[in-house]
Amino acid sequence: MTTPLAQVAEQDGTAPVFLREKTILGLPASAWPKILMPLAVGLLSLGAWEMVVRINQIPPYILPGPILIATTMWLDWGTLSGSLWITLSISLAALAVAVVAGVALAILFAQSKWVELSFFPYAVILQVTPVVAIAPLIIIWVDNVQLSLLICAWIVAFFPILSNTTLGLNSADHNLLNLFQLYRASRFQTLLYLRLPAATPYFLAGLKISGGLSLIGAVVAEFVAGTGGSASGLAYRILESGYQLRIPRMFAALFMISISGIVIFLCLSFLSHLVLRRWHESALKREN
Repeated sequence: MTTPLAQVAEQDGTAPVFLREKTILGLPASAWPKILMPLAVGLLSLGAWEMVVRINQIPPYILPGPILIATTMWLDWGTLSGSLWITLSISLAALAVAVVAGVALAILFAQSKWVELSFFPYAVILQVTPVVAIAPLIIIWVDNVQLSLLICAWIVAFFPILSNTTLGLNSADHNLLNLFQLYRASRFQTLLYLRLPAATPYFLAGLKISGGLSLIGAVVAEFVAGTGGSASGLAYRILESGYQLRIPRMFAALFMISISGIVIFLCLSFLSHLVLRRWHESALKREN
């Protein structure tokens, strides 16, 4: 294992040859077990699933095998890919709005304790209210279906970013806060150079949670809305396939939702690594 100092040297390209970690196909050797082991477990599980379906001769309208699901996904890719893009566009838009609103409100909370005490309980109420219960009302109140779906997904994704960022802004070292006050730093300087860097790991942790929640919120809202036609997301394709007993297509849509959630999480995890790898303890390699 390399030390944090050696890791920084590797990233800068100044490390001696004996300090550089061996790479395989462009990736560090230590990264391959994290990739291969989950893949092996997944392939073994899919193989066992296919064997159970074939040995017991389970009809596809009850439980299709992975091969049939993959074939259905390939044949219906034109329809499913368009629905996937609609669901992802709603999820990513809701996540973007949640980031802007959550960070802005968290900064406001950090600047005034009275504002936090006044408004934070309502954010909690918004979080604990089931989106399934309020989605029909939002769809009725908002004329635009896509906007109503966006609002539902935003409600689900908003709170983790607000809560984590508020916690991070309030977790700045009090000794450093006293030092900034001693040097007569302004509120903006304290926020920019102390509170925001301290809150960055908390914000990124909340972002990874909200990434998956925004997708869940979009899918749940689509289920409630039951929108059809060409502008229909994957949730409607699942409902449609269930009504028509096209179970392989239902599983294909469900698989695409799951893969999309995994990709969103991996992308946000990679973003977190890029931001924190040079300075935060959670991203630095240790000797032990």
